[in-house]
Amino acid sequence: MQIKLAYGKDGLNVNVPDKNLAGIIHMNPIAPLSHPEEAIAVALRDPIGCKPLRDIAHGRASAVIVISDITRPVPNRLLLPPLLQTIEEAGVPREKIKILIATGIHRPNLGVELNQLVGEEIAKTYHCVNHYSENPDTNEFLCAIGDDIPVYLCKHYLEADLKILTGLVELHLMAGFSGGRKAVLPGVASLETMKRLHGYRMIQKDELCNGRLKGNPFHEAAVEVARMSGADFILNVTLNEKREITGVFGGDLEAAHEEACALIERCALVEIESPADIVITNGGGYPLDKTLYQSIKGLVGALEAVRQGGTVILAAHNDEGGGSEDFVSLLRRLEDPMDFYKLTLGSDYIAKDQWMIQELVNGLHRCELLYYTEGISEKDMRDFLLTPIASVEAGIEQALARHGSDAKILVIPEGPYVIPKLATPVAGLYSWQTTGYA
Repeated sequence: MQIKLAYGKDGLNVNVPDKNLAGIIHMNPIAPLSHPEEAIAVALRDPIGCKPLRDIAHGRASAVIVISDITRPVPNRLLLPPLLQTIEEAGVPREKIKILIATGIHRPNLGVELNQLVGEEIAKTYHCVNHYSENPDTNEFLCAIGDDIPVYLCKHYLEADLKILTGLVELHLMAGFSGGRKAVLPGVASLETMKRLHGYRMIQKDELCNGRLKGNPFHEAAVEVARMSGADFILNVTLNEKREITGVFGGDLEAAHEEACALIERCALVEIESPADIVITNGGGYPLDKTLYQSIKGLVGALEAVRQGGTVILAAHNDEGGGSEDFVSLLRRLEDPMDFYKLTLGSDYIAKDQWMIQELVNGLHRCELLYYTEGISEKDMRDFLLTPIASVEAGIEQALARHGSDAKILVIPEGPYVIPKLATPVAGLYSWQTTGYA
């Protein structure tokens, strides 16, 4: 059977033997909004859990609108115009409005990418700025949380009188769901802060997983920081498999976000009866699969669908390669997955982006990973702990040779945007606890 996987901008057709195909895991169907522009207007006029945005904005001297970076398919060109119009009509001067790109700890989005994010007209008309997590001059101390964790946030954000957060709500391998508070932490947080909140011990907690908010310490920390920073209003959307808007949620930081999460939980968490020998998945397609760093989310999302000792075949375009220099450099230091745990012995933090390597090596403890990409050389893939394959079909042949000609295959065409969940969860699945390390 031919199945199309999310891969780059155009997708990838793969052929899966009919006799081995145990199932195709899709998002539960949900119709797109017929009039998303009107739904956005309603979300601003009649929000969830707070006053209308126009009333909140009245009397404010300045404003910041936080948007996601280029790796997230947020429909900014639909969201920004009504937001900007509303706050300007409420009396905030245009020259006092900033659009802040929540890059987290990653690279800025400039030039063509900025135009892609917000549209050329908005890029020319409004003051658009990027967050720089490693520049102490652009970040300011807000508070300390938890175990004396220092929180530094972007000055552009903290100095604004009105703070609006936008974003996409989808499943997230650490925060449970994206959107809402994540625009602040990690969106506009400093690297110094994220060293602690994405440190080894935090990432190893079972509570950090797709689809979980209650008892998730990262989610709870992010909400605390967003509240303390003075976030006034959020405008989040949900999307279906075709990237069509299925819901618009405006209002209070938690109340609006929780409604969006409830919709995604119904649509994107799909219960399965048992794991398969082989799972075929991907990095989510453009723009998420631009790097290996982001594509690892596809592996993590497939872990409940593959049996212990099984095989995950992952396809990702990776036109920007592995990811940050720190991420690639640390991967090259590892000859096998156990080396990561040895490096973390006695140290919660080694290097920026170590957390996604931690997710990778935890996954490799459960299953074999066969990796198809056009963006990374075979040599580099081997250096990155990946087993390269010439095509997904070649990977299927290799996996069947390993597991037997009757091995069962599950396919997740949308990768990390759809998460299969076992009726009975597997303890420690996402956080393999090593013996004698860290």
